[in-house]
Amino acid sequence: MTARESFDGVLILGAGLAGLSAALALAPRKALVLAPAPLTEGCASSWAQGGVAAALSPDDDPERHAADTVAAGAGLVDPEAAAFLTREGPAAVHRLAALGAPFDHEAGGGFLLSLEAAHSRPRVARVKGDQAGHEIMRSVAAAARAGPHIAFRQAHALALLQDASGRVRGALVETPDGEHREILAAAVILATGGLGGLYAVTTNPPAVRGEGLALAALAGARIADPEFVQFHPTAMAVATDPAPLASEALRGEGARLIDANGGPFMARYHAQGDLAPRDIVARAIHRQIALGMGALLDCRQAIGEHFPEAFPAVFAACQAAGFDPRLEPIPVAPAAHYHMGGVMTDRDGHASLPGLYAVGECASTGVHGANRLASNSLLEAAVFGTRAGQVARGEIDPATPPLPVQVSPNLPPEAFAALRQAMSRDAGVVRDRPGLQRLLGEIEALRAVHGQALVLVAARLIAEAALARTESRGAHYRPDFPCMASPARRTVLTLAELEPAA
Repeated sequence: MTARESFDGVLILGAGLAGLSAALALAPRKALVLAPAPLTEGCASSWAQGGVAAALSPDDDPERHAADTVAAGAGLVDPEAAAFLTREGPAAVHRLAALGAPFDHEAGGGFLLSLEAAHSRPRVARVKGDQAGHEIMRSVAAAARAGPHIAFRQAHALALLQDASGRVRGALVETPDGEHREILAAAVILATGGLGGLYAVTTNPPAVRGEGLALAALAGARIADPEFVQFHPTAMAVATDPAPLASEALRGEGARLIDANGGPFMARYHAQGDLAPRDIVARAIHRQIALGMGALLDCRQAIGEHFPEAFPAVFAACQAAGFDPRLEPIPVAPAAHYHMGGVMTDRDGHASLPGLYAVGECASTGVHGANRLASNSLLEAAVFGTRAGQVARGEIDPATPPLPVQVSPNLPPEAFAALRQAMSRDAGVVRDRPGLQRLLGEIEALRAVHGQALVLVAARLIAEAALARTESRGAHYRPDFPCMASPARRTVLTLAELEPAA
């Protein structure tokens, strides 16, 4: 018999920046944070290199930041959500600094700000060059550990619990010793991260593979824009899984993309050259590689001898791969990096099911549209995580009993490896109808053999929505439909609305 317990507070699934921001903001309401790995491990927040984008300089303002966010999103950004994000941005950065995040500062005391792709001004606050995620998470985790209202447990979520009305009442989880437990709570905040691990080439931690998205979809929540997966253009092509990231800040500092013969090529693809929007750079590199011309990031002149102290994480990854970026260019290739889609929410983090919130990368707040603006991800996690925590303080436990749930099976390692290869092949940087139909057939074949695994649910949502979007927009590119359709429309669906896969 499955054990059951009631928690007098709010249950948070996930311990990245969004989840911990929500937990801190819940005070004095109790928060129970569950994550499958120890605190600061296994979450993409800790791996973020670039920094936090916000209007922090005298020649910048939230309206300019919002305009850049809307422009990058290729017609699908919710302007009100973007305005809220950018308006709250400076306060969020100052709040993180107050918690101890050691942002880089200029000699005069102001934040040292970097320029990244598609930003009209330098506005990315960095930490020790490329240590933003690690250092921010270290500081936020220390504050969360010290919070008397926050408790932590290591556990893996298997299903959301719902009562007869459909209200989310908690979660069924598996503890490290294999025990299944039902934990009832006044509300659940999903903060489980993205889904890059569904792809064979990714910059994400291995456990980040869309399971939170699938949990919400199986419970009946509305999902928005699952087809929009951002591929970071400059993952290091060094046959490592996950692929080390060569931060976009390198190009912000003047590093150039070159082909195997040493010639720069981005000017042929976009007027902004190496600092074009991520989707354009990713497709350009994808094409260079497909044509056999190669793609490398040349940091020798722009960074040079300062590399070890300026970008220690990238330098260490290069050293581990056996080369020195001060002396030779870095081989790069696009890799699954960030999911713009997710559980559809409002500005307060409410999902379409009562009792359920979603924050961070597993949520779709409307701020990223079809193509996330660089370094808006940590900002979104901090701003919307905090907002959801503040709102969820007022949740009242209805004390209704949960209905029985069916646990999704795990996909065996060899089957999951096949899924990852198929996702990179057919739902990657370039998609088309035959490839997406083939992918859906393979997903259905895996489901027929192994059952409705969470990773198969997440993969199917991406593939179905990509097949239905007969246009190219932002990170979603289809050579069989190369133009943008009019008017721009978001994808909104539930799992029940999808026809059975072919």
